[in-house]
Amino acid sequence: MHNHHVKTAMISERALFPSYFAILEGEQSARYLDCKHRPVSFTREEPTSALWEKHRRALSSTHIEDNSPSSSLLDLKIELASRIFHSCCFCERRCGVNRQKEPGQCGVQEARIASEFLHLGEESLLVPSHTIFFSGCTFHCVFCQNWDISQRFCGVSVEPLKLVDIIEKRHDQGARNVNWVGGDPTPNLHYILNTLQSLEVNTPQVWNSNMYCSQETMDLLEGVIDVYLTDFKYGNDGCAKRLSEIPNYWAITTRNHALAYHQTEVLVRHLVMPNHVQCCSKPLLTWIASNLPNAGVNIMAQYRPEYNAHDYEEIARCPRNEEIQEVLDYAKTLGLQVI
Repeated sequence: MHNHHVKTAMISERALFPSYFAILEGEQSARYLDCKHRPVSFTREEPTSALWEKHRRALSSTHIEDNSPSSSLLDLKIELASRIFHSCCFCERRCGVNRQKEPGQCGVQEARIASEFLHLGEESLLVPSHTIFFSGCTFHCVFCQNWDISQRFCGVSVEPLKLVDIIEKRHDQGARNVNWVGGDPTPNLHYILNTLQSLEVNTPQVWNSNMYCSQETMDLLEGVIDVYLTDFKYGNDGCAKRLSEIPNYWAITTRNHALAYHQTEVLVRHLVMPNHVQCCSKPLLTWIASNLPNAGVNIMAQYRPEYNAHDYEEIARCPRNEEIQEVLDYAKTLGLQVI
């Protein structure tokens, strides 16, 4: 009986993430590799608007060359990301900072890696997952469980070629994917694309993010990311502003979830928080049911009051079993693909 349940779960995951499993089994290429073989002719003297137009056309093209073209879609993405880096709008705070000279509102200037390892605690289809944790974050969650890396700029600067060596080593050790996380990976997109430029391993790329990315970032991720592993926290703007200092949360994150779902396969994580079932859990699950019907959904019960959570009475405790069960039951009532 136990084996039957395991098999059912595996079939369900395979049905929800067919491209991901096809990459793992060598039946298709990771998207970033296809990007390297999609030819695009451009010069660095061209205006940004012209480069975005070429980017749009290249994404819709089906032409892929066997040999590496003289310039590729990935090269174009790196050029566009470099321009954003000098007037930053990787996230929707759009602080416009020249990150070569100073950190953005996220606290990030150059990419710093806080840790990297084979993570065995992720969802079953992902493990072992090569998680690369960046420091700094676009959010300032009062309850952050990774606050020691998200709310301060720490970690080490690693040259992209050195990180490529590490990724290859982890792949040889059994990693099923590269899992870009933080903090949040968004401020480090330029660095990530530069790293992928030198990587040749056919391994899925996982974007593990709060999804407060800008439209430009979502465009640059298209054709590169194989699985969006999203952290969908709030069902309204008020809770997001009060607990994460984030404006306009709902419009931005729902837009980006819809874009991600249009691009590729999506696994949504939702952390059940005490006293936030009605205002957050149920509205966002209702939205997922209407807009991301075939996304995987992981209802997470791991919330515990960390960092400054004890200063906020309603989240100063762990969620009760009844709260978690209510969210799970609601997700199943909606017909969501709960994994």
